[in-house]
Amino acid sequence: MKPYFSFQWHITDECDQRCKHCYIFAENTHKCPDFMNIGQMDMVLENCLDFCDTYGRQPYFYLTGGDPILHPDFWTLLDKFKEKKIPFTIMGNPFHLTEEVCKKLADCGCLRYQMSIDGTEKTHDWFRKPGSFKTTLEKVAIINGAGIRSIIMTTVSDKNIDEIPDIIDAVVAAGANVYAFARYCPTSDDKENSISPKRYRKLLEDCDNIYRSYEEEGCETYFNRKDHLWTLFDYEKGRFHIPADAEPEMIYGGCNCGNCHLTILPTGDVYACRRVQNSCVGNVFSDKLSDLWINELEQYRNYDNFKKCSKCKLLAWCRGCPAVACSSGGDFYAEDPQCWADSLEGLLIK
Repeated sequence: MKPYFSFQWHITDECDQRCKHCYIFAENTHKCPDFMNIGQMDMVLENCLDFCDTYGRQPYFYLTGGDPILHPDFWTLLDKFKEKKIPFTIMGNPFHLTEEVCKKLADCGCLRYQMSIDGTEKTHDWFRKPGSFKTTLEKVAIINGAGIRSIIMTTVSDKNIDEIPDIIDAVVAAGANVYAFARYCPTSDDKENSISPKRYRKLLEDCDNIYRSYEEEGCETYFNRKDHLWTLFDYEKGRFHIPADAEPEMIYGGCNCGNCHLTILPTGDVYACRRVQNSCVGNVFSDKLSDLWINELEQYRNYDNFKKCSKCKLLAWCRGCPAVACSSGGDFYAEDPQCWADSLEGLLIK
């Protein structure tokens, strides 16, 4: 079976919300939402499939926006996915989900539907809009009922980090199939990343205890330890060991940027990672993705350039989050501001 290659495809900026931490509207809340017409979406799909044919991969799409369901040709695109038997995940909002819609999504090949909870009710609704918290949790059962895996994601910032344990409880109570969190990448209007390494490590410790308690009870929610600093945490705890037969030049895990992932925006701009705001490498309407991959994307695979990670024994498995590192100073290879590896004896090579 060919390995998958993932495309995060933003087909529209149109959205029911104007979230305070959204990178689309962070710098211009009055911008006119971009979107692709059906002819452009056909071009994108053809380019992506050509990429996969060239490199022997199977395509997997993460359709998002904005809220992709608001695109006027959303269902036309999904019919094309169904015809070509392309699996996909939707990353969207809860507001237009009904039993009928979810069943139709499943029929088209949707495997997962991801929504966000970014705090307890008051905090989340402040981030997004009034009523969003309750609506999101209520839609979990409808998604599950259609045979689609429900995913809840949290964007962790200094404004909600103390509420993560309560979010986990709410997500489990709602019956979500998967829960994960990722760190906020500050925008140009908010460059401060004030969570200290010690505080972030405490969050992982607290969540690890909560996860393990739920798992021991037989909880059906899968806790996806998405942040690569979980690898550092597990190494510290003695749960992760560097394999004795690991090859020195191999990359075994960590950030997918430059490895098995691309982002395509409604304008056609291609990004190494959407969370890395200066990572545009071309445009899908004028460039072959297969060419971008071996040329422009190579700059994200220079692992010796990592300021701190290149000195760490976990380089091949972790590398923290370059997007978080880049968001503060614009350097993809900068030190992850929440990494505490330098406090662990023998991990960094002097």
